[in-house]
Amino acid sequence: MSEVPSGYRQRPDYRVDLLARTNSFTATVGARRLASSDACLLVDEQDHGLVVYFPPAAVDAAQLEPIDLHTVCPFKGEASYWTLRGSDRPWIAWTYPRPHPPVAQLAGYIAFDQSVVAVTIGAGRYTGVRS
Repeated sequence: MSEVPSGYRQRPDYRVDLLARTNSFTATVGARRLASSDACLLVDEQDHGLVVYFPPAAVDAAQLEPIDLHTVCPFKGEASYWTLRGSDRPWIAWTYPRPHPPVAQLAGYIAFDQSVVAVTIGAGRYTGVRS
């Protein structure tokens, strides 16, 4: 795919907030654990629900199989997809290998289709000073 034009040119007010969290997140399908991390990004995009993105090292790549599917988000860029190995599901996870500059921190992080994959949230670590 050629370079994806940024939607921010027409909608500079559009919000895609990337929120780093220290909570533990786990992604599972049935008894299969696909990912677990306390270094996820919570993406709060205008006109969308919240989506948890896992760092690549936190994802069990042996459970996923890359597929030849690419879509374009005008605010995040071009996405690449995976299916669940051994499943008839067309796709289950995606990433933005080269996201647009306003969301560059998303590069390589992996999200799961939350209508199929259960993403649970646990306790977070306190990282600041309380007075």
